[in-house]
Amino acid sequence: IDSQILQEPGDRSHWCVVAYWEEKTRVGRLYSVQEPSLDIFYDLPQGNGFCLGQLNSDNKSQLVQKVRSKIGYGIQLTKEVDGVWVYNRSSYPIFIKSATLDNPDSRTLLVHKVFPGFSIKAFDYEKAYSLQRPNDHEFMQQPWTGFTVQISFVKGWGQCYTRQFISSCPCWLEVIFNNR
Repeated sequence: IDSQILQEPGDRSHWCVVAYWEEKTRVGRLYSVQEPSLDIFYDLPQGNGFCLGQLNSDNKSQLVQKVRSKIGYGIQLTKEVDGVWVYNRSSYPIFIKSATLDNPDSRTLLVHKVFPGFSIKAFDYEKAYSLQRPNDHEFMQQPWTGFTVQISFVKGWGQCYTRQFISSCPCWLEVIFNNR
């Protein structure tokens, strides 16, 4: 697993990096992804990928512990020609927010619920590039939220939920795509 961990910020062989969060705290290191697909799970017999169950968490919150135990087989991220797909392999819904899932003129991005056994095209490279401002020098210097997808396990957030921000969710992922 250590060879998968992002060692150098200049490493360009990855197509995305994944950060795992519990509420407002990142748990573990950034996980760099080179393979075309990645399984992210809590516990999976003979599983290969990013195992959240092996991460040491200082969070003793009962809700975090309860949601962690429900992640199970988790999700699979797959990089395809048309974008990145997320397949929900767990027994509970996941929630996804991505700039490329919504109307580009929308002021707030919607959070999309994905039921167990279903998948969603969570990120579209072509759409993400069309959303960027071509003359924006700052864009080239900094990560841009259009290249980030947020995924929450079990609990949703946003306008339709009591949790307004993903940082209020017990267990969630931030997937940052390499835009170079």
